[in-house]
Amino acid sequence: MKRIIFSAALIAATTVFTAEAKPKANAKPQATVLSNAKDSTSYAIGIEFAKSIKSTMANMPGQPYDNALLLEAMSKVLNNDTANLAIKMDDANRTIQTNLQKAAELENKQRVEEEKAFFAKNKMRPEIKETPSGLQYEVLKMGNGTRPNSPNSKVKVHYVGTLRTGEEFDSSIKRGEPIEFELNGVIKGWTEGLQLMNVGSKYKFYIPHNLGYGERGQGQIKPFSTLIFEVELLDVTNPERQMIKGSKYQFQQYQRTN
Repeated sequence: MKRIIFSAALIAATTVFTAEAKPKANAKPQATVLSNAKDSTSYAIGIEFAKSIKSTMANMPGQPYDNALLLEAMSKVLNNDTANLAIKMDDANRTIQTNLQKAAELENKQRVEEEKAFFAKNKMRPEIKETPSGLQYEVLKMGNGTRPNSPNSKVKVHYVGTLRTGEEFDSSIKRGEPIEFELNGVIKGWTEGLQLMNVGSKYKFYIPHNLGYGERGQGQIKPFSTLIFEVELLDVTNPERQMIKGSKYQFQQYQRTN
């Protein structure tokens, strides 16, 4: 089934390539006519799989890629013109894997260098404090409530998470509900940082990759990524106190994997 669908996507893409390869001077774009259900289905398949291919390509390292070359190769394969391919068909998958690995290694190296430069510069700001582990933080608001006294403490927080670029990847505030979790069940930067806070405090944490998701990343968070969190500590349950009451949000995406 996947092979049939993929072929449909290639046909749709090749149609685009063929239409765009020979533009006519001063030609006005003509509206596509869909005469029957088969035409509509074909067109819709082309749209859906173009979206899928575009999404897949967007997650590959080494961007941007050359769409014209991609479509040229697809056109030749579909038209059985394989003798004129610039890469042999049997070598295509190996070429992809080799080049993607090289591109990923280069991007990871660059990300690590940028992170080092970021933390070195950030450390120079007078409001920034740094722990021996490399965690940096600043106090946005100081509370006077209870402080977590153990990695087994349970906390309730509101937070906003961003990357160094400023791109927001998560927010309990947007969901409209704080979260609860035990400190020993999340990334190291959270476990350490939240034990510095009192209830009522709001801190901003700058978490290097080794205290976050490390070399593997997670979801939209790429490997070797710096994480920046604004966190407000709302409540604490230390091991000797009774459990916090209220709704519970499963904080899976920040769980440790090691």
